[in-house]
Amino acid sequence: MVSITVAALLREITAQLAQAGCDAPAFDARCLLEDIGGVGRGMVDARAAQPLPPDAVQAVRRAADRRAAGYPLQYLLGEWDFLTLTLQVGEGVLIPRADTEVLCEHAAAWLQARVLPVPRVLDLCAGSGCVGLGLCTLYPAARVTAVELSEAALPYLRRNAAHYPDFAVEIVQADVLHDAARFSAGYDLILSNPPYIPAADIPALMAEVQHEPCMALDGGDGLVFYRALAQDWAPKLAPGGALMAEVGIDQAADVADLWRMAGLTTVHTVRDLNGVERVVAGERE
Repeated sequence: MVSITVAALLREITAQLAQAGCDAPAFDARCLLEDIGGVGRGMVDARAAQPLPPDAVQAVRRAADRRAAGYPLQYLLGEWDFLTLTLQVGEGVLIPRADTEVLCEHAAAWLQARVLPVPRVLDLCAGSGCVGLGLCTLYPAARVTAVELSEAALPYLRRNAAHYPDFAVEIVQADVLHDAARFSAGYDLILSNPPYIPAADIPALMAEVQHEPCMALDGGDGLVFYRALAQDWAPKLAPGGALMAEVGIDQAADVADLWRMAGLTTVHTVRDLNGVERVVAGERE
């Protein structure tokens, strides 16, 4: 194989990904070169004139072919950044997204305003652990119980928690829809990014989202998990505790109604950077 420089391969796969319709072809191409091509984080420009070994070129081109076919960049890289964390991800676990950072930030601000010394926190539908671990980066005193049902997602949750041993995160395999009775009451904060996409909408999702686990996406009519959170989990809050959940577009009003029907007060929403009502929060009196 004729040697090819980092710059030439960057141009090649950027053009390939652009033609395939990727949203950020140049960014994706750089990530593939850095992580799969072994160029190193932030070193693409510095090493632009250097040739890549043939095996690295082949690995990058194979990855670019998969990315062009709609396979998620995050799964190709095997990890993704969330707040200040770097979390392992792959098939079987939902990819952490910046929208979910809003949930962590609002939860941390709520805890900071109350100066709780060692708050007990539930992270329901924990997936990769991004919510519970993300909260710990912002409020290290939190003691988190991360609840996840999926056999495919649990290994990622366990590895990510083990990678950050300074944070107190306990992992419990349980079904959020059916196992609330297994848990005691007295939590200061309950957080969740549950499945919330209506089942009827899943076939029309973007190709790369179709690679993510349906179990982490399918919210039945969109509100199945929010009903469980309101009916089964809100009673687990300590007096003065709060329930906060990420919601999909146009779901905030319905979820806020569920929170109120569950007896929660000071119910409010938090918008993400795009102005979407992304978090619904309420407190138990």
